Amino acid sequence: MTFTDFALHERLLRVVNELGFSEPTPVQQATIPLILAGHDLRAIARTGSGKTAAFLLPMLNRLYGDPKPRTATRALILLPTRELAQQTLKQVALFARYTFIKAELVTGGEDFKIQASRMRRNPDILIGTPGRMIEHFEAGNLELGDLEVLVLDEADRMLDMGFADDVLKLASLCNSERQTLLFSATSGGPSLDRVAQQVLHEPQQLTIDDVRDLEINIGQQIITADDVRHKERLLQWLLAHEEFRKAIIFTNTRVQADRLGGVLVASNIRCYVLHGEKDQKDRKQAMDRLRNGDIDVLVATDVAARGIDVGGLDLVINFDMPRSGDDYIHRIGRTGRAGASGLAISFVLTNEWNLMASIERYLKQKFELRIIKELKGSFQGPKKLKASGKTVGTKKKKKDASKLGKKKAPAAKAKRSKPAALSNPGGMAPPKKKPQNKID
Repeated sequence: MTFTDFALHERLLRVVNELGFSEPTPVQQATIPLILAGHDLRAIARTGSGKTAAFLLPMLNRLYGDPKPRTATRALILLPTRELAQQTLKQVALFARYTFIKAELVTGGEDFKIQASRMRRNPDILIGTPGRMIEHFEAGNLELGDLEVLVLDEADRMLDMGFADDVLKLASLCNSERQTLLFSATSGGPSLDRVAQQVLHEPQQLTIDDVRDLEINIGQQIITADDVRHKERLLQWLLAHEEFRKAIIFTNTRVQADRLGGVLVASNIRCYVLHGEKDQKDRKQAMDRLRNGDIDVLVATDVAARGIDVGGLDLVINFDMPRSGDDYIHRIGRTGRAGASGLAISFVLTNEWNLMASIERYLKQKFELRIIKELKGSFQGPKKLKASGKTVGTKKKKKDASKLGKKKAPAAKAKRSKPAALSNPGGMAPPKKKPQNKID
């Protein structure tokens, strides 16, 4: 199959040919015909699989094939981060360069008034983040009543970042006859199901790249560690001996990220720390330095790393095991992009083994156990494992529920019956006891 098999306008096909795209990717083959047919769509497609072109090409084909006076915005693309929005804007400009279609970026970190003035020009496409879009709506700058296409890209990440209410609010402002396209890298769980039910109308549902079907060009290893200090030594050894161009190291907390950044700087490693307390300026600086090669290593938490797409990033190290299989996928998905090879290494403490085993089981994969002889620790994995791969623990005896809460009544003391002769000798009345003064 080639792109000429799709009913795309010749001006779009011209760009595709100039870019050297010969065959559509699996996600493009599956989704472009459905979108061209006007269906609502919910698709699970891994980041880096070509899904941006999968929704942009049919969207541009619709807008260009049915030209209208620029009196209202016709398409809205929502993404979780500013970086992803910027990348999407570049893709729109690339594919639409032989058309008159205009797009504008609406994200945080930019001048609000300048954005408002650009929005008043009614660009064909608005691309941005939910939070800033809501701010413009509240300021009276956003009108979506004539919207024809709504795209929720990386929808699972948007919900993880707390944008569910904003997304639903924006969707409610849109024309009810619109076409809605929802893309996510994971199933997203019940929360995404609820959003999908409210924004989609009789959608086609596709799973093109299940999160458990990872690319074979991403090597996945685990290295056992005794404690945090041992992890730090392992990390320093890997960064000194492993071949890589750019690396990202994930931690579960901001405190650990800052601590680790200090350890690496002390080891003369060019790195930058990125977490939720860093502002947009710091985030932009980190991305620019990583892209330009001013730093080799980025230390980040999950929230801070969302939306990162940097070429040449070929090593991911989970200093802390991620909390779920989906988080693991999002982490290692930073590498192995567009057919390139990558390596993902996870450090595992004793108390992290069962979490690692759960992720293995969720992904239906077995990670390679790697041992660094120079830093071999005492923990090399549990001695006994269950069929699930988890540690065999000592089972506590269950108490009989019928006996719980019941206490044995104390045995009544038997009264001794004294012989009459001893209890009242001579038949005389017992002497009266003098009352004792008690102090309370």
